[in-house]
Amino acid sequence: MEQKKVLIICYYWPPAGGPGVQRWLKFAKYLPGFNIEPVVYVPENANYPITDESLGSEVSEALTVLKQPIAEPYKLAGVLSKKSSKTISKGIISEEKKQSVLEKIMLFVRGNFFIPDARVGWVKPSVKFLSKYIEKEQVDTVITTGPPHSMHLIGLQLKEKLGVRWLADFRDPWTTIGYHKQLKLTSSSEKRHKMLENQVLNAVDQIIVTSYSTKTEFQSITDKPIEVITNGYDNEVSVAFDMDTKFTLSHIGSLLSKRNPEILWKALKELVNENTDFSKDFRLNFIGSVSENVMRSIDDIGLSDYINDVGYVSHKESVVFQKKSQLLLLVEINSEETKSIIPGKLFEYMVSNRPIIAVGPEQWDVKKIIKETNTGDCFSYDDFSLLKNTILEYYKAFRQGSLRTHPIGLQKYHRKALTESLSKLL
Repeated sequence: MEQKKVLIICYYWPPAGGPGVQRWLKFAKYLPGFNIEPVVYVPENANYPITDESLGSEVSEALTVLKQPIAEPYKLAGVLSKKSSKTISKGIISEEKKQSVLEKIMLFVRGNFFIPDARVGWVKPSVKFLSKYIEKEQVDTVITTGPPHSMHLIGLQLKEKLGVRWLADFRDPWTTIGYHKQLKLTSSSEKRHKMLENQVLNAVDQIIVTSYSTKTEFQSITDKPIEVITNGYDNEVSVAFDMDTKFTLSHIGSLLSKRNPEILWKALKELVNENTDFSKDFRLNFIGSVSENVMRSIDDIGLSDYINDVGYVSHKESVVFQKKSQLLLLVEINSEETKSIIPGKLFEYMVSNRPIIAVGPEQWDVKKIIKETNTGDCFSYDDFSLLKNTILEYYKAFRQGSLRTHPIGLQKYHRKALTESLSKLL
């Protein structure tokens, strides 16, 4: 039986690092096993904010990867301020009162001159290149994945021009994503974002989202079919490690300015002050980018001496930190808009056998997953006493040598099982 060929249009691809690259790297890995041949289209010279050369080894030599050049304003902005352009491209935006004039200008330009995002200049040349490829190779199905949501505009134009079947994958929401309000949008720019979102959601044949809240949100905009396919975990190459001897609480990934759980810092400070053994044993590990705002909060409350700021590491190294840490920290911005965000690292956390401490908005989709898999505890920003007491109970288990999780029902979040769900849509 001949394999069905599917064209996948994405921005993040090795050597890009971070969570955005993992989803479609893994789908492309497993799709051939379901009689589907993926062809991946990516930028040739993308200005990725973080890179991870080790992920290149996961790209099969049999996979067709098409590349075309992209012109990005972040490169030009980097001439003016390398630091500001890099942090903005990562999504790390300073508090408004602490933003420099240059950063304010860059945010205004990014939000109002590049709609839906700074990669929109790649749409027109991509449609021209891919139209020829699709007709030549007789591809009948196209998948776009965002953010950046400009990838969906490529799908929209290919749909209009060639009539291909089109699936749009939303790893994050569009106009309700946490940082959207920080882009200093004019009312006309806000309307244009909404118009493009509406256009895409009503022209596409199939929508894929990573959370149930995003599905509910999109159902109020379109009657097109929407499928939830979460992120997941894959079989990791076994790595040698020794468990931390300290009581380590580790956050892996970016901690943005507003992803700042002051309730947690306060609970940890009280535990340090009230419990001498805890103060000797405790360490807070940051593996990845941390905003100055978060670091300042920790310093102000008096926890700086307990910080181990590791910085960005490769995905393989991050897995070692996950497995050897005593507790794993997951944080989301405290807002109605972010309850639909399910970070990709949650699923890797879940198979690390380390308890998860998650702090996020009320009715966060993450809470449901953590509860049903028995992999840790999830707290709102009002759960101070409960959070503090839970950490103390975990510390007691650490002292007794019994700190671990007993997960249930994880198999459905394996990347192969998730790819099977995708294959049924194709």
